[in-house]
Amino acid sequence: MIFSDPQPVPFDLQDHYGVPPEAYWKEEYFTVSEAYFSMELDRASKLMTIEPGMKALDIGAGLGKCMIALRRAGFDAYGFEPSVPFRDRAIDRMGVDPERLRLGDMETITYDNAQFDLITFGAVLEHLYDPSASIAKAMQWLKPGGLIHVEVPSSHWLINRIINTAYRVQGLDYVGNISPMHPPFHLYEFGLDSFLANGRALGYEVAFHQYIVCQTYMPRILDPFLKWYMARTDRGMQLSIWLKKV
Repeated sequence: MIFSDPQPVPFDLQDHYGVPPEAYWKEEYFTVSEAYFSMELDRASKLMTIEPGMKALDIGAGLGKCMIALRRAGFDAYGFEPSVPFRDRAIDRMGVDPERLRLGDMETITYDNAQFDLITFGAVLEHLYDPSASIAKAMQWLKPGGLIHVEVPSSHWLINRIINTAYRVQGLDYVGNISPMHPPFHLYEFGLDSFLANGRALGYEVAFHQYIVCQTYMPRILDPFLKWYMARTDRGMQLSIWLKKV
């Protein structure tokens, strides 16, 4: 796990999460294709028996796209979102039911114990000040045998290693980790070992994990080799991991 010390602290929660969606995403992001979240749903079906009416919770639901995909797959989908403008757009533009998408943050929101079969942290855990406490809280909401899906930036991403080496060669003490350096900030990067150790402490097991290559942000001519190498060595940008409550 990689993190900054000291951590950036917003004066107000909306300083951190109040970024207008139109400033953060392009217009085409305000649509939900049939393929959206399909790989994750396919993986979930391999790790658990999905039955109509199972309850799912999307933590940090954003525009509600994952909630929509979960509903299409037969889940009774709920979510919460700390950003006022993102929740507003989810309701007004995406048609998400406001009764199912609550406004709130991980630290203060509550649900009944053992209520959900599936919980998702999609690009969320890296923004939270206490990831372990957040997972522990979500585990309380999860039914025994239920799954939590997490997608986080990998601490082993090859491109950061290349950038950090370039900085050292120049005699600079900069690092490329914990980006982007704009709201909402990344506070952590994660490795598999972090979740294995945390699972022993909190009572869950890692049911599946994979590293996803994503973009390289390097000259396009280097992309084929870099992506091939990252795929073969688990040095992709994103860690996708499934946690099972035992």
